[in-house]
Amino acid sequence: MGLEDIRQKVARAEAEAGRAPGSVTLIAVSKVQPLDRVEAVLEQGHRIFGENKVQEAQGKWPDFKARFDGVELHLIGPLQSNKTRVAVDLFDAIHSVDRPKLARRLADHAQELGASPDIFIQVNTGEEPQKAGILPADADDFIAECRAMDLPLRGLMCIPPVDETPSLHFALLAKIAERNGLSGLSMGMSADFEQAIALGATHVRVGSAIFGARDYG
Repeated sequence: MGLEDIRQKVARAEAEAGRAPGSVTLIAVSKVQPLDRVEAVLEQGHRIFGENKVQEAQGKWPDFKARFDGVELHLIGPLQSNKTRVAVDLFDAIHSVDRPKLARRLADHAQELGASPDIFIQVNTGEEPQKAGILPADADDFIAECRAMDLPLRGLMCIPPVDETPSLHFALLAKIAERNGLSGLSMGMSADFEQAIALGATHVRVGSAIFGARDYG
């Protein structure tokens, strides 16, 4: 498909949902992608990327950031508490805050450094035991807790179960965000980002549809 196709689809989905052009941020998910594919997308002018692992991002992005101005990096995978300092230094946004201990670590580093990435709370909308994220029933309390720590809370993130209709999960996330006065909704991936935009997504995370299939070999 490629970057230009996805940009056009995002613009079309914005228009169909009656939303302002450019109101959705397209995060190109570059995890496990060869450097030449990432570079090709950078050469096309795209600057907002998502990575799943701190270590992989550390090895890949300092060099690209030195060569390309205006790169914005989002952590969309789970964050271990012992990697928070590196993450605060490296990322412009963290989409996977899902427990009080992690929030406290991030708040401490933010105080120390005088700056913080934008924070999104990951909600486990499908209540899947193997998946990270705060449970929907606990989301309101955790949002209040993060605000009390003075974290720059921008919104919520979810990854719907693969065998369920994603729009139900997007609608649930939007409802939790609305009642808590949060505007950011990080939801929607290669297969379902248009549905997510229709339901209010502000950030969509698209990988294989931009870069091609990942090779985990």
